[in-house]
Amino acid sequence: MGAATAFMDNIRMPSAPSAPSIVVTSARLTSVDVDMLVVPWFEGEEPSSLEGIDEATGGELARALGSKEFSSCPFELFVTPVAHSAWKAGRLAFIGGGAAAAFDTAVARKLATAAGLASRQRRVQRLGFVLRPGMAPASGDVDVAGFLQAIAEGLTLAEFSGSIYKTGAPAQGPAPHFTIVLLDLPDTSPESPTRLEAALSRGRILGECSNLARELANEPGNRLTPREFATRAAAVASGGGASVEILDERQIEELGMGLLTGVGRGSDEPPRLIVFRHEPPGAPARPVLGLVGKGITFDTGGISIKPADGMERMKDDMAGGAAVAAAMRAIALLGAPIRVIGIVPSAENMPGGGAVKPGDVLTSAEGKTVEVINTDAEGRLILGDGLWYARKLGATHLVDVATLTGAIVVALGKSASGLFGTPEWWVEVVRRVADRAGDRVWPMPLYDEYRDQLKSEIADISNTGGRPAGAITAALFLKEFSGGLPWVHLDVAGTAWAEEACPYLPKGPSGVAVRTLAELAFTANRWKQ
Repeated sequence: MGAATAFMDNIRMPSAPSAPSIVVTSARLTSVDVDMLVVPWFEGEEPSSLEGIDEATGGELARALGSKEFSSCPFELFVTPVAHSAWKAGRLAFIGGGAAAAFDTAVARKLATAAGLASRQRRVQRLGFVLRPGMAPASGDVDVAGFLQAIAEGLTLAEFSGSIYKTGAPAQGPAPHFTIVLLDLPDTSPESPTRLEAALSRGRILGECSNLARELANEPGNRLTPREFATRAAAVASGGGASVEILDERQIEELGMGLLTGVGRGSDEPPRLIVFRHEPPGAPARPVLGLVGKGITFDTGGISIKPADGMERMKDDMAGGAAVAAAMRAIALLGAPIRVIGIVPSAENMPGGGAVKPGDVLTSAEGKTVEVINTDAEGRLILGDGLWYARKLGATHLVDVATLTGAIVVALGKSASGLFGTPEWWVEVVRRVADRAGDRVWPMPLYDEYRDQLKSEIADISNTGGRPAGAITAALFLKEFSGGLPWVHLDVAGTAWAEEACPYLPKGPSGVAVRTLAELAFTANRWKQ
């Protein structure tokens, strides 16, 4: 087993009193005392590839593989009792890992989440998940800590439940206590215990913060108004150590934020502007990361009202704002070394008597005038004022996150978020971070020719360029408020909410972008100043 054994037993991630624990061990599989032990299994793998595992199942693994009852397809699950008295685990579960050559931290994260969700369906109280040779090559240069972080994130994501308002018996059991088994690791350096503990802690924090964003995005519009959203988002971020300021409608008007004020005019609920700050002692003056999230707590479309079918989903139109609030918590908890500013403009988009109308002209805080062609293109309006305020507070690099357009769903479906921005190096920085964080993104063009679609006859710019290239013209609108700074826009309209359940993601909010935004704050050494 090597030197890893001594230091890994009893690594434990502290958690809230109500949350289950995550323990890491390098003990032999026979001595892991859990109700169900999950072993990822890859296509074409023989029962003999893991010594003693088939004997533990009484030959059931070999039988299932031979009969093709279990073929190791991604996320396929085969569960069998442990038939060997020397083993402490009650059941063995083999989860399909697909092709071994494709295994990476993203796959590990998804497998862990799928295992956690499957254990809750079976009401397992103690779950073990195995990282073993074949998943991560047994060589000294393997990033075991990276895999450990991803698995901790995945198991934590499985703890989320979106059925808090149901009064009957829950469909799933509570989240189990987790044990991550790091099997047959290579010998490691004296720094390994600290590194693995940090990886476990980091994965737990990022998973928990993603779940907090999911909780906010899952709240119905009558429970989460702009004022309530501001209060709860402030509690989320300040609980991690970030400072928070909430600006009311009077202060928003004093700042000249005509776009945010205009969107909120149709609702009895006044708008709010939530400002988060992470300012660690000794942080350099530059760079300053500015995160801006769309916080529309319910979107009817306003006067340009949406169809009734599916409008209930518009409670999640603040998912970008929730991602910023949760990411600010993670950034503070993890101690990012740079200054970070988070801005979440929040409003309801309602068709009241005072609502902005198609053809109205609004004036942004920056002084740009905007002709409102379609009141359902409201997210870009409030983000315009939000981006300006992030710049005003000193941001040098910008990222905004929003459930912005249906057009991005047409372009990319539900499996990837749209990635827009300038310059190319900043887009590439964010793309790489998102890829490592498990938030799949795809770069989209911002050619100057598309800007012509936003021309207005009476104002500086119109708020929509029509149906063609709708996601691109929406991003170009936001670019107008970036002030020439490095800027990225993430359109998460297709990825913020899962319409159908899959093995690693139940139907409902996904918590997209939280991990990306948080991890981005630790990459400043790669940024151009």
